[in-house]
Amino acid sequence: MELIMRNMFQSLGKNSSANKLAKKYGLRFGANRFVAGESIKSAIEAVKRLNSEEKVVTLDHLGEFVYTEEEALESAAMCIQTLDAINEAGVNSNLSLKMSSLGLDISKELCMKNMRKILDRAKLYNNFVRIDMEDYAHCQLSIDIYKELRKEYDIVGLVIQAYLYRTEQDIAELNMLNANLRLVKGAYKESPTVAFPEKTDVDENYKKIIKQHLLNGNYTAIATHDETMIEYTKSVVKEHQIPKEQFEFQMLYGICEDIQTKLVKEGFKVRVYVPYGVDWFGYFMRRLAERPANVWFVLKNLLK
Repeated sequence: MELIMRNMFQSLGKNSSANKLAKKYGLRFGANRFVAGESIKSAIEAVKRLNSEEKVVTLDHLGEFVYTEEEALESAAMCIQTLDAINEAGVNSNLSLKMSSLGLDISKELCMKNMRKILDRAKLYNNFVRIDMEDYAHCQLSIDIYKELRKEYDIVGLVIQAYLYRTEQDIAELNMLNANLRLVKGAYKESPTVAFPEKTDVDENYKKIIKQHLLNGNYTAIATHDETMIEYTKSVVKEHQIPKEQFEFQMLYGICEDIQTKLVKEGFKVRVYVPYGVDWFGYFMRRLAERPANVWFVLKNLLK
């Protein structure tokens, strides 16, 4: 049943018609637990609250299903407005983005143009931009673009997914760039020809790449709610005397807040991924697919 539900939500997340309906009816069905509203103002208020709890943030203006140059330019403008709002409010937050929302599926040139505009603004504010990894079809191109951008900017990082067979080799290559990476298990539905189909294999590969990147000496963001992976990271850090300044834990807005608080009290840096915007549906569906507990939360809200 869990597998059926996961596949259903992953498929819904890629459905443009369902996404249009979600935009029409707004943040309902419990989505506002995982998405910090539809406006920059609401997102900044969420960042202020998290900063007051000694947590840092990365803001993501949600955007998927971008098919025109006009939409891509609008999305890039929103990323720049987000960086402006972070600077104006004086809050502690980076920016995360998806390159598909910047026109990656239209042309690489359009995406690169938008990325440079965003990175130039981030550089002005001495801020940092994280490129989210998307599905496998975008993987190689995303890595190629990241490598190209790293020649010009040192304020840009990338996300790498543990469920792909290729990941260990990707990290070895990215080590040459001293890449700042966020390591995740992966949330997209992928073919077993490119990704580990079994959770146990994904978990083992996740441990492997956490240790690999930490021992490479590069900045590592361990993005997980899995307490086993958190404890594993602590053991690697302790065994190899890795300074706390070299890594951080990352978690999603509205999920495992008790674990976030516990890590902060233990002296670890915790960054909360805070998404906002009207284009929230695909993100919300992936959160439901990842954790059955999220589905029951939504169902309880519907019953209310």
